[in-house]
Amino acid sequence: MQGAASGRPGPLIAVVGPSGVGKDTLLARARAALSGRPDFLFVQRSITRPASADAETHVPMTAEAFEEAERAGAFAYSWRAHGLGYGLPASLTEHLAAGRPAVVNGSRKVLAGMQERFPTLCVIQIVAAPDVLAARLAARGRESADDIAARIARAGEALPVAPACIIDNSGDLDRAADALVAAIVDLADTTRL
Repeated sequence: MQGAASGRPGPLIAVVGPSGVGKDTLLARARAALSGRPDFLFVQRSITRPASADAETHVPMTAEAFEEAERAGAFAYSWRAHGLGYGLPASLTEHLAAGRPAVVNGSRKVLAGMQERFPTLCVIQIVAAPDVLAARLAARGRESADDIAARIARAGEALPVAPACIIDNSGDLDRAADALVAAIVDLADTTRL
C-alpha cells in the first residue's frame, strides 16, 4: 500500500448524486465488485431513520441516540440534512490514517465541510438526464410533481467541491457500475502515489 508507506492518509471518495439517480444501486455493485480488496472500506453511515429495503444499508438510530453518539465522539464526521442526522463512524479516521481508501455515500451540501475535515476528499458525481430522474422519482410515488420538479432543478446545481469524475447513469446500469468501480480504483491508486 503506497499510502501507508508514504505516511499519507488514504483518499476519502464521496459518491454524490440526486435522489433517483441510482447511487445506492451503483454503490452496492461497486462494494460487491471490490469485496476482494480488503484495503477498501465502504463506509456504513449512521442515519436517524429506520432500516428500509428500498434505501441504503445503514445503522438506524433514534435522534436521541444519534445526539448521544455525537457527544461521545462516535463519529468522524456528522451532519443534518432533510430532517435527518447522518454520521460517519470514528473508525474511518484510523482507516484513512493507515493510507487506505474509503468510499462513502456523500451529501452534496456538506462536501465543503467534509473537504476541510478530510483533505484527501475526492468526489464522484452520479448524474442522469432530467427526464430519467423525473420518471424514476415518479415511479417511487413518494413525492408530488412539484417536489419532483424542485429535486430536478437542484440536481442541476454545481457542487461546492469539483468532482474528480462524473458518471452518467441514464442508461445501462452495468456500464455505469463498471465506470464507478474503475473511477474508485483509479482515484484510490492515483491519490496514494
